[in-house]
Amino acid sequence: MGKRIIPRARGKGGPRYVSPSHRFLGRVEYAPAGIGQVKDIVNDPGRSAPVAIVKFQDGKEVLHIAAEGLRVGDLVSYDGSPSTGNVLQLAKIPEGTKIFCVETYPKSGPKMCRSSGVFAMVVGKREGTVTIEFSSGKLKDLNENCRASIGIPAGGGREERPFAKAGKKVYAMYARGRLYPRSKGSRMTPTDHPYGGRQHRPRPSKSVSRHAPPGAKVGSISPRRMGKRKGK
Repeated sequence: MGKRIIPRARGKGGPRYVSPSHRFLGRVEYAPAGIGQVKDIVNDPGRSAPVAIVKFQDGKEVLHIAAEGLRVGDLVSYDGSPSTGNVLQLAKIPEGTKIFCVETYPKSGPKMCRSSGVFAMVVGKREGTVTIEFSSGKLKDLNENCRASIGIPAGGGREERPFAKAGKKVYAMYARGRLYPRSKGSRMTPTDHPYGGRQHRPRPSKSVSRHAPPGAKVGSISPRRMGKRKGK
């Protein structure tokens, strides 16, 4: 008798697949308005970029993704000049400015470009909408009232530093709730995975319905087409 393959076991849940969220600092969000001061810049195990603790005049503390060049004691303004770390509406940000932590709709909170070194750029404005360009080259039109932080998330050089030991990689993946190391299904035995063994060629269809439960969403989820494309 076989066992659940990794994606299905992850959907069912269990200690091995639970993210250690009790170690995370909290939710990154935007305040309604005002001017805050950077109280401290700390490391968050659940994020790739460092987090800045911004304290406002009313005593409330909000977590921001720290911008590259932001220091302890700097002021973060929600209605000031487009300088590093400030939060402004897209309509008030000049074209060509690098931004991160972009809202998808007004007051949604920071949703896009939150990883270290990842940013977008304001490339155009029309009536009521602002066009931003991602590092992939994709363009997206957003409401001009959506807010974004000015600059680039700190920690962009993290990928240049290699993992010196395998154990370091294991702990880094555990901090993000990822399973490491992982084996390919085709390298497993037939009892451990449908693709295992030498006899399973060709492989069975791996399409699955979009409305399948989490534990059964294994393979290609609601694909448009399957199989090898035939030439004309």
